[in-house]
Amino acid sequence: MYMELYPDKIKGFISIDSAPLQKSYMTAMEIWLLERAEPLYKIYPWKALLRAGSGGCAETEYGQNLMQKMMMSYDSDPKEYARLAGFGYRMLAEAIKADLPYHISCPALLICGEKDKAGSAKSYNKKWHQREGLPLKWIKNAGHNSNTDQPDEVNRLIEKFIGEVDGKNLAKSKKTILYEA
Repeated sequence: MYMELYPDKIKGFISIDSAPLQKSYMTAMEIWLLERAEPLYKIYPWKALLRAGSGGCAETEYGQNLMQKMMMSYDSDPKEYARLAGFGYRMLAEAIKADLPYHISCPALLICGEKDKAGSAKSYNKKWHQREGLPLKWIKNAGHNSNTDQPDEVNRLIEKFIGEVDGKNLAKSKKTILYEA
């Protein structure tokens, strides 16, 4: 939303295992399900949700353990986890239903795990890349939390992207100075 309101203030955009917010990427059923995730999470047996959450979000033992540790912080109140997840999914659905252009007018990088099994994230990233022409980097041996499965590779891509963006901004500022003289 910030990018929608203040596009001139954004120097770069990186999406890690995420999805576009444009409504054209989603089906009505997907949006409907996002709005109703909380009750589904509440009826899902907690131990099964723990297994599905950690196994579905990460491929490596390290990534799965991080996800399980985060989820276990709600072990005494799984309904709070359902409320929190449901709130996040509802906010996502609201942003999609707003049907804003969400145009990315700055340098961008899409990062997605090759083994991402979370919803339709892989499919969304493929379409986002094709429709918008945004660069897409696939992370080998990584799931939905590719930054926990392959942190060195994700960090390398981020550092490279920032260096390229900083280089472009520096070149622009030098041109401005040259033209002002």
